[in-house]
Amino acid sequence: MRSLLIFLFTGLFLLTACTPANSTVEKSTSVDLPDLGIAPELTNTIWINTENPLRLADLKGKVVIIEMWTFGCINCRNVIPNLIKWHEKYASEGLVIIGDHFPEFDRESVLENLQQAVEELKIPYAVAEDNLGKTWNAYNTHYWPSLYLIDKNGHIRYTHIGEGKYQETEDAIVALLNEEVN
Repeated sequence: MRSLLIFLFTGLFLLTACTPANSTVEKSTSVDLPDLGIAPELTNTIWINTENPLRLADLKGKVVIIEMWTFGCINCRNVIPNLIKWHEKYASEGLVIIGDHFPEFDRESVLENLQQAVEELKIPYAVAEDNLGKTWNAYNTHYWPSLYLIDKNGHIRYTHIGEGKYQETEDAIVALLNEEVN
């Protein structure tokens, strides 16, 4: 028993000695960005926060996030502050964020309710109404929220379902912003 306690205390000491509370050691920012194929084009006709419908063909040379969401989903709402942060931080460097709103419930399919939610959530980026699920289905989406990160050449390079992995996602954004257009 005594040797077990000595082993545990020694391990604890070494752990705290090697990783001080104020450590500035950064975690690896390597993120896997395989080419997952050409992103399906957007066909949405109703948009909020943009004068004209956005099309991926017109966004070549930009990095695009398409976030599949619905305003009644708490997980979707929890992701929005990070999307806003990335919009503010990287839009000037070529990041375009698009919220594709596919409703789960009838009240979410009412345009005025969507507009009100976008205003209440202070969403500054483009939001497309997708009541018929054309974009949702084109991306073979099954869950809210789902994020698709598209490179400057129009290829899906990163996906994430649900909340979390914010640093990994931001690392992927930065990596794609630093890539050249082919």
